[in-house]
Amino acid sequence: MASSSNTIQIHNTLTRRKEAFEPLEPGKVRMYNCGPTVYDYFHVGNARNFVVADMIRRYLEYRGYLVTFVQNITDIEDKIIARAREEGCSAQEISEKYAQVFFDSAALLGVRKADHHPRATEYVGKMIGLIKKLESKGFAYAVDGDVYFRVSKFEEYGKLSGRNLEDLLSGARVEVSEKKESPGDFALWKAAKEGEPSWPSPWGNGRPGWHIECSVMAMDLLGETFDIHMGGNDLIFPHHENEIAQSEAATGKPFARFWVHNGFLNINGEKMSKSLGNFFTINEVLEKFEAPVVRYFLLSAHYRVPLDFSDSALHEAKTALTRLRTARAAAHYMADGAEPDFENPLVVAQISEIRRAFEESMDDDFNTPRALAELFECAGQINRMESQSAGKPLTDESRRSAASLCALMDELAADVLGLDVKKQRHVATGHIQLPPVRVSGIAVKIPSEVTPLVKLIEKLGEKPLEYTEESCLSQLVDIRAKARKQRNFAIGDQIRTGLAELGFELLDRPGGVTEWKRK
Repeated sequence: MASSSNTIQIHNTLTRRKEAFEPLEPGKVRMYNCGPTVYDYFHVGNARNFVVADMIRRYLEYRGYLVTFVQNITDIEDKIIARAREEGCSAQEISEKYAQVFFDSAALLGVRKADHHPRATEYVGKMIGLIKKLESKGFAYAVDGDVYFRVSKFEEYGKLSGRNLEDLLSGARVEVSEKKESPGDFALWKAAKEGEPSWPSPWGNGRPGWHIECSVMAMDLLGETFDIHMGGNDLIFPHHENEIAQSEAATGKPFARFWVHNGFLNINGEKMSKSLGNFFTINEVLEKFEAPVVRYFLLSAHYRVPLDFSDSALHEAKTALTRLRTARAAAHYMADGAEPDFENPLVVAQISEIRRAFEESMDDDFNTPRALAELFECAGQINRMESQSAGKPLTDESRRSAASLCALMDELAADVLGLDVKKQRHVATGHIQLPPVRVSGIAVKIPSEVTPLVKLIEKLGEKPLEYTEESCLSQLVDIRAKARKQRNFAIGDQIRTGLAELGFELLDRPGGVTEWKRK
């Protein structure tokens, strides 16, 4: 549980500075994040936004706020319609298929489901209602079945991006149409085209524009004014600028108080995007790297700065996460069932300083790199305790101290940052079977580094339970434990020697526990 008395500071894109965060309603936060357009696997650049939003939500909850989190699903859009034509099915079938892909992939990354995942097609009636309101106030006009927002009438247009309309139009793609009064006017409603999904409206059959969807879903579930609106930097203009214009024109009230935008994920210095073709879908990345490693990588830089994607960066993330897991596992086994001791002044001092520094980092605009550094301080304390106790029986006080550090690691790393540090490097005797890693029914390919472990298992006359490094190592330790119980020490030596040749060391601990670690 949080102990910080500091106020959380959040960088607000709207004001272009950090501001003390105070929600509209004391103790409660209402938060919206632009979700996926479900026509394909999302790429790892999109994943950064989903992970960052999840991290912010988790930290606000840790700080004691009751968070209502909404993340929409755009299930009707040009790309969905085009994909449906390609695959010879309905737009609804495409959106349902890839919505499930999104939920499955996000879950692997430790992203919890939102409190509400509204779908655009469920809100068409309310979108028509908001467009009619804008039309009656002179902010919208209809032409041949299309309805456009009259940007010139909204005097504050451009306040989020900080640029005037002329500059915005010169630097952005706008939909060209002779129907518009001005090139910057944007579509609220699009007249039906042959073969496309459509709904009846006062202006004829058609479908809503992209921007109106988020305004309606956010205001319906969070109110006309809410606390935090999130998204990637690429959504500042035109999407979020247009959301503000249409929402505030309709209500006369501020739309969102804090606008939080994450930086791009880059490849070779360029933003990763499908339009540039320099992207990797999340399922491609998860074929090579464990999902918690990807999450660690995405949190390793401050959310507002660009992050460079590469295999080497992900390997570094894997090494760092392994260090945290190894330390957490050591604390767990040193505790040997003891409960945390938060009455002991030495333990309290040890724990409270790490917690204070962690919270201070997160209070400063969710500075995850600094927060991660505090987790490594916790890991360092565990490792020093393990070294000092090597070959010696632990006192009850030491066991409780280890339990306290383990509990702290679980709370800050696992619960707050969503990092899977509880995956352990050791197994006791017994049969362990890990579930296969899959993304929406597509099995992850066997990594090349697992092949030698698989061959060692097969050489022993066994079949691998699962083709992951973690599972193969656990299975080999399990086979060795059973062989030693049966006094078949030749098999045990064969496994130890085989793993040593592959760069792994086995450590036999008290209580029949065997751990493995890299040399």
